Amino acid sequence: MNIQIFGRNKCFDTKKAQRYFKERNIKFQFIDLNMKGLSKRELESVAAAVGFNDLFDTNAKNYEKLNLHKITNKSIRQELLLNNPELYKTPIVRNGRQATVGYKPEVWKTWE
Repeated sequence: MNIQIFGRNKCFDTKKAQRYFKERNIKFQFIDLNMKGLSKRELESVAAAVGFNDLFDTNAKNYEKLNLHKITNKSIRQELLLNNPELYKTPIVRNGRQATVGYKPEVWKTWE
């Protein structure tokens, strides 16, 4: 199992996800979205697993400021997401081609 957790250090759900895997002695790699966002390929892989629109945190400050609720063009939304990692809903947890967004221990349990 090759687990990657994309999130923010101050995100409560990201910390809960890290604790979930630590308690089960499952090694994971943590990637801080504030330091390094998802690459275009990583974004496409996660979006294929969870759905593109589920990646957006509609409560993020910049979501309204960037008028994302009005933009329907997928390539524009993708570009905005790649350039503004604060727009991601976290944590994003990947296991190969499988992925989840948010705290989903019921899904992670099936990965073990």
